[in-house]
Amino acid sequence: MTRSRIHHHMNTDKSMLLLSLPLLFPLFQVIGQPAGSSMETAVLPGENWWGGNMVDGRKMPFGEGTYQLDQNGNIGTNHAQPFFLSDRGRFIWSEEPLKIKFSGGRITAESTGRIILNEEGKTLREAFSRACRTYFPPAGRIPHPLFFSRPQYNTWIELQYDQNEDDVLKYAASIIGQDFPPGIIMIDDNWQKNYGEWEFSCERFDDPWGMVELLHTMGFKVMLWVCPFVASSTPTYRELARDRKLMFASPDKKLPAIVQWWNGQSALLDLSNPEGMAWYKEQLQHLIDTYDVDGFKLDAGDAIFYRGIYGQQDISPNAHTELHASVGLDFAFNEYRASWKMGGQPLVQRLRDKRHNWDDLAALIPDMIALGLIGHPFSCPDMIGGGEVGSFWDNPELDEELIVRSTQVSALMPMMQFSVAPWRVLGPENLAICRDMAKLHAGMGDEILALALVSANTGEPIVRSMEYVFPGNGYALIRDQFLLGDEILVAPVVARGQREREVVFPKGKWMGDDGNIIQGPSVKMIVAPLERLPWFRKISE
Repeated sequence: MTRSRIHHHMNTDKSMLLLSLPLLFPLFQVIGQPAGSSMETAVLPGENWWGGNMVDGRKMPFGEGTYQLDQNGNIGTNHAQPFFLSDRGRFIWSEEPLKIKFSGGRITAESTGRIILNEEGKTLREAFSRACRTYFPPAGRIPHPLFFSRPQYNTWIELQYDQNEDDVLKYAASIIGQDFPPGIIMIDDNWQKNYGEWEFSCERFDDPWGMVELLHTMGFKVMLWVCPFVASSTPTYRELARDRKLMFASPDKKLPAIVQWWNGQSALLDLSNPEGMAWYKEQLQHLIDTYDVDGFKLDAGDAIFYRGIYGQQDISPNAHTELHASVGLDFAFNEYRASWKMGGQPLVQRLRDKRHNWDDLAALIPDMIALGLIGHPFSCPDMIGGGEVGSFWDNPELDEELIVRSTQVSALMPMMQFSVAPWRVLGPENLAICRDMAKLHAGMGDEILALALVSANTGEPIVRSMEYVFPGNGYALIRDQFLLGDEILVAPVVARGQREREVVFPKGKWMGDDGNIIQGPSVKMIVAPLERLPWFRKISE
């Protein structure tokens, strides 16, 4: 049983098993080095590589150019695996973080663990399938089906740090009133008394249980933002520091370490301690039992926070991130922005917060392709219009065209998540387009869910690159269109002012959203006015 296979079997007291069980090496041929090893290989003529840290998806594929990455303590504030794969069927894997460099037509890699170079495949898909079934096999489960069949709504951009009962209910009522499909609503950061206190702020929430029940009657499932930080001013901090010592220690190991993060300075729960893991899950279960919430947006597990501090177990910063990600396996409603080595697991993994600009919009497709190729099929392309709140502060006049095109990019991905309220920032015509896109996603929900159920057993991406499905046709560098499964080709517009775009059609006969039929392989200029998301279904070979 590989490490990934045990994730969904472990209980709290056995959480350290995932860091100690040996790897069962595959039966097919590998080239490997001893523990604490290095590797060097040539980039084959015309070979393209993907993998490593998802946040570099916009730079992929790698090949003849220069790229380097040291994953130790660095997952790029997003999702990462010690895994690279190529469209010539090769892949590189290590159980430990990789330090890798592409330069001068060569690949060099170092790791504290054994490095595997497998060269048996011929295509990108074969490389993924061979690695997946051995090193990050699928768990056979998906997150809750509602993630795939309905839109998500996050209160972050609208309410920011002023999460409060009245405005949460107004936001939900506006979703219904504006005829958007209800789905999952996420109450974001600062709903609680303080970090490490697992109760709603009584100043901003008069009746949190009643609020959740009302949201349920409106057709929503409710998730809360949570993090493993404990503010030093709280009774929780004093209790854990004095009596239970479930937090990371400072270098002298006498006091809890205080970590700098984006919301100030806090202590950090030690999830390498089985008691710490159990305590954290108890607090989350308390929220479910007391307020009837459905699950959690689990934030702030970035490896960078675990550098230079001391837990009960002597493990790497990346391994602590892996432990934090394993918490979500207990909850069908979960979401992560950062994870390490959780390929094939039933976790919702969202792209890191994007800025409200066209460059970040254009990065959504290659980033989502990269996320699938490192083993994470249950993916969300960040909040529509951007989730980086600072970019909204810097852009008092929001770009309506950008929000419309962002909605279209998300509509036929596994999940779509609104945050900035379209009805507040858009005119009537653009609002109608976004509403139609939300309804398109809901209307395709059963089909998207069916793809997710297949991925639960195969591990394959749901969002697929052209090269993955149609290998050997020169499609590796296409970054602005994608396939949903094998038979739906999606070609959003991701450039300001563009009202037509070139679409590459693989072999087969493709019926467009406008009813026109195009025979591939071919390249066509497709008209794409602002109201249109060009997409095509394969109807025959």
